[in-house]
Amino acid sequence: MSKSDFDWLKYITEIQAIAQNGLCYSNNEFDIERYLRLREIASELMANYSDTPLSEIKQIFSLEKGYATPKIDVRAFILKNNKILLVKERADELWTLPGGWAETNESASESVIREAKEETGFDVSVIRLLALWDKQKHDHPLQWPHTYKCFFHCKILSGTAQENLEISEIDFFDLTHLPPLSTHRVTQKQITRLYELVSSSDKTLFD
Repeated sequence: MSKSDFDWLKYITEIQAIAQNGLCYSNNEFDIERYLRLREIASELMANYSDTPLSEIKQIFSLEKGYATPKIDVRAFILKNNKILLVKERADELWTLPGGWAETNESASESVIREAKEETGFDVSVIRLLALWDKQKHDHPLQWPHTYKCFFHCKILSGTAQENLEISEIDFFDLTHLPPLSTHRVTQKQITRLYELVSSSDKTLFD
């Protein structure tokens, strides 16, 4: 990821957020027209910097309502016999920590418990929050929307590994022999740092 690409993503994200916020609060028809044009500009710029068709981007942006805020993604970091639990996503055939978007009417910890159950078959409990990281400040590929990633240390209570519509494989891996990772979900640097936090630190990292 080049600095230029990162800067452009930030500009596009800010333009889209300004348009979304304006459409949320404005009652003036002329202002609404301007904010709709801003949203179009953001869509056109995003289409130039991605492989997603313009029509699809316009549709995605049009569905974003209310005041624009970062999304919350939750991930479970689970160790068993000093190995890390990972799941293989059917969408890209790459591996990641189990997790996904936080849901309405759930706390972040409740969301990660649900996601772990859905993606692995295991019932888990949350031990502590390890990290709350801004996706834009880490070595993920460029991606919209702006996302905060919550990583929780969890432990298995019961259950057996079960594949599902989203997950094709579930397995435990040594830190030194990780499989190919879905890097827009989690990176090797993050897994290494999370392992260190569980092993030798009581800190919670952020940003």
